[in-house]
Amino acid sequence: MPDLLLELLSEEIPARMQPRAREDLRRLVTEGLVEAGLTYAGARAWSTPRRLALAVHGLAAASPGLREERKGPRTDAPEAAIAGFLRATGLSREALEVRVIGKAEVFVATIERPGRPAAAIVAEVVGRTVRDFPWPKSMRWGAASAADGALRWVRPLRSILCLLADAAGATAVPPAIDGIAAGTTTEGHRFMAPGRLAVTGPEDYARRLRAAKVMLDPGERIACIRAEATSLAFARGLEVVPDARLEEEVAGLVEWPVVLMGTIAAEFLHLPAEVLQTSMREHQKFFSARNPATGRIEGFLTVANCETADGGATILAGNARVLAARLADARFFWDNDLRTVRTRGLEGMAEGLAAVTFHGRLGSQADRVARIEALARELAPLVGAPPDLAAEAARVAKADLRSAMVGEFPELQGIMGAHYARAAGLPEAVAAACREHYQPLGPSDAVPSQPVSVAVALADKLDTLAGFWAIDEKPTGSKDPYALRRAALGVIRLVVSNAARLSLLQHLAQHFAVYFGAATPGADTSATSADLLAFLHDRLKVHLREAGIRHDVIDACLAMPGNDDLTLLVRRAEALSAFLKTDDGGNLVQGFRRAANILAQAEAKDGVEYSFGAEARLAADPAEAALFAALDAAEAALAPAMAAEDFAGAMATLAALRAPIDAFFEAVQVNTGNAIVRRNRLNLLHRIRETCRSVADLARLEG
Repeated sequence: MPDLLLELLSEEIPARMQPRAREDLRRLVTEGLVEAGLTYAGARAWSTPRRLALAVHGLAAASPGLREERKGPRTDAPEAAIAGFLRATGLSREALEVRVIGKAEVFVATIERPGRPAAAIVAEVVGRTVRDFPWPKSMRWGAASAADGALRWVRPLRSILCLLADAAGATAVPPAIDGIAAGTTTEGHRFMAPGRLAVTGPEDYARRLRAAKVMLDPGERIACIRAEATSLAFARGLEVVPDARLEEEVAGLVEWPVVLMGTIAAEFLHLPAEVLQTSMREHQKFFSARNPATGRIEGFLTVANCETADGGATILAGNARVLAARLADARFFWDNDLRTVRTRGLEGMAEGLAAVTFHGRLGSQADRVARIEALARELAPLVGAPPDLAAEAARVAKADLRSAMVGEFPELQGIMGAHYARAAGLPEAVAAACREHYQPLGPSDAVPSQPVSVAVALADKLDTLAGFWAIDEKPTGSKDPYALRRAALGVIRLVVSNAARLSLLQHLAQHFAVYFGAATPGADTSATSADLLAFLHDRLKVHLREAGIRHDVIDACLAMPGNDDLTLLVRRAEALSAFLKTDDGGNLVQGFRRAANILAQAEAKDGVEYSFGAEARLAADPAEAALFAALDAAEAALAPAMAAEDFAGAMATLAALRAPIDAFFEAVQVNTGNAIVRRNRLNLLHRIRETCRSVADLARLEG
């Protein structure tokens, strides 16, 4: 069984497009081969800045022949229908067979397709893949592509290597793409090994490329960069600042990584580590080397694409000159911002937010800061923060948006705010809130735990949600341009992780009044608040399902009062989920369901709700009397447990009802002929139902 080797050699492919392109190449080619009837054992794709490559192992030598019978129209059908069937099958009328199927004579076509050799199928699939490749952006170039006017590629496509290799040798399979050279040769490194290389198969291809200074596997290039950078930094007593995203990007820029290390000039060492790291990463694609003792960034690491006779000295010197210019800009921004903070204070810097529009219908950033300040002051006591300190932090948390540094590097917002707050002499809790109030930014991001940070972060996210709900700009389907789902998950994680106790409905209604008050004084905000709470509940369901809690368990807890207290809601759901995993839990639910079903049928039949109160003196069976006693004990124990929000204890109390309920149903007939006893027992079932539902709405559980 032959192996297929395909390489598409071009000018430099943008690093950000390479991972997706590798997967697209593997998918398109293998799916095309399978659709054409060729099976294979395995496939792997690679990329370098200049090439996409694919090896398909264990490819079938040919597609199998096919014989298909296709039923057609009746023999007395209109001629147009018969002619259409002939066109679809590609047969003449004489080649059709007449068969009796049921009570009618119909035409039957027997279509035979002979198998095709792998080479023909590969050429066809590769040609289609190249023409239809889904690059995010592509281009036409030169006379070759102008010949047919259709071929597009991310960068000019220079050659195609396409061959089938087996024990007998390699066979070229040139796809039919006009103007593009195709064969069994490739090129090595552009500078260190120019010229064409003949290859005979996937293993030979990788070996010859490595000898020609090309590391084909991007994972190997990443590992090489990481190892060399770590070694060079260690030799100088430094450590590399981890940056997986930059590693992947740089690995997509070089075919033969050569790591070089330089030193940052002393005049820039006073800059914050985040400024140095961001400037080097964004502008130069440099890694940062940190002094582990001081946390200061003191060195940089660059990755060249070739080995040089001077060991990279010339490259380092050029990079150092460019870096010095970049860092001089960063130093200017830093010094200018510090002058502003020291002369006008951080609140003075924040005054410029009045000229920055947050949203056309939601006012300026200054308007938003005022809303966040009021809400942070309101939330502060509920998360253990001093209200005045939380309000002060909210007033300055967005001030760095007007700084020159954040204007140059928007990703430093919050980080620079913390530095400027310290420079202004503000309390450390305020500086921490400036940095942390954006968090959590995603499912894996850290959640603030300092009370002032929690108050401002909650206020920030709740204001965002309330604002866009107020103007009816909600997420729809997969569209969420304002990241409102992320904001909702942030609210959930902030509340639950910090065990914050707050009534979201109350605070949302008060905040909506800020939006609606001016336009419609006295407007009822309860419906909008309830709608936003439902959105938060939907995100909470996703969050808890990922934690292993069933959706019906969550629904059972959502049906209880106080479901706008997310901490209470999560505790209830966790306790119920754990309880249902025990035998007592499962059996109690079955007993509850049996009682609820009998009661519902009787109430529907009699047209009355049996909630008059069951009387123990009318118990006619020892099992019935025992159930009365068990319910009395359970209700007495449930009251303090629920008051203390001891849901685990409440569940344990309910578990004690399992045996008396089972014994009651085994010994007693509820719908007895005695009307008084029947009514009393139905009232007893109502008591069972309500006692069990005091912790969660068990009727919403499945199964």
